[in-house]
Amino acid sequence: MTPLTGVYNSRYKPKKVWPPDFSKLSEKEQFRFERRYKRRVKLATSRPRWDKFIRLAQLFSVTSVLVYSVLFMDWNTDKQPFQGVRDKFWGTLGAFSPEQRYERRNLDIASITNPK
Repeated sequence: MTPLTGVYNSRYKPKKVWPPDFSKLSEKEQFRFERRYKRRVKLATSRPRWDKFIRLAQLFSVTSVLVYSVLFMDWNTDKQPFQGVRDKFWGTLGAFSPEQRYERRNLDIASITNPK
């Protein structure tokens, strides 16, 4: 049994020295190594479920801030910048309120039956 020397302690010698000495490699070989190991590191560290969760959380937070700022936020100015959008939105939703629910049913029957 031989004593352990250095970090590498196997009886089989490696074919290549790792990490390679980049100062002795040509630019083309350096680029090949960098491209290969960047790709491998990217694949090894990818977290698709986490990335999807983060993207959805960012989308939800940005959307909620925009909706709040357009529909609910008080801008402390004389004229609200989104007042037209607010009026149209709440007017559309107002048709579903209990007070205005039956207004669509009160039609003028004479104008429907006798179109001129």
